[in-house]
Amino acid sequence: MALTNRYKTAPGAGTVAALILVLVFGSPWYSDWVTDNTNPETAGGWWLRLLAWPHWRFDSDDSLRSIIIGDLKAILVVVLTLLFLYLLPGSQLARARGTISQFFAGWAAYIFAGGFAALLTTLFLANPSLLGAFRTAGEGATYGLFVGWIIGLATLGGRRGTH
Repeated sequence: MALTNRYKTAPGAGTVAALILVLVFGSPWYSDWVTDNTNPETAGGWWLRLLAWPHWRFDSDDSLRSIIIGDLKAILVVVLTLLFLYLLPGSQLARARGTISQFFAGWAAYIFAGGFAALLTTLFLANPSLLGAFRTAGEGATYGLFVGWIIGLATLGGRRGTH
């Protein structure tokens, strides 16, 4: 355990956590299960459905364009999480690893990643609109706000970068 913590970077740990979240909860199997077995009118059902927001699918009755947009959103959430974890200064400015600033930097990175992933994928829709872009960015930021604490926890104790 000491060796893994010694070499763990905050951006790397946060990105791995984001990848796991997207792979597991964005999978078609989880998405189908949560739709069939939860009530969106309860807090627990709403949150479990929110976990499936950056979904991905390989086989679907949807058009190829919608499949690509859904998959692109899931990919962008992970890639943008890595980017924002490097760009946000919280863990860089922290004097000691494991401080609250690392937690909030990881959380904020996921909020930004969700919002920007949604905003960017809106550009690929057939008839993108400014209102549609605002709505999807809000959905992505909501996802990041309620799920991003997991990324914040994953970044705790990690070094800032690879140096």
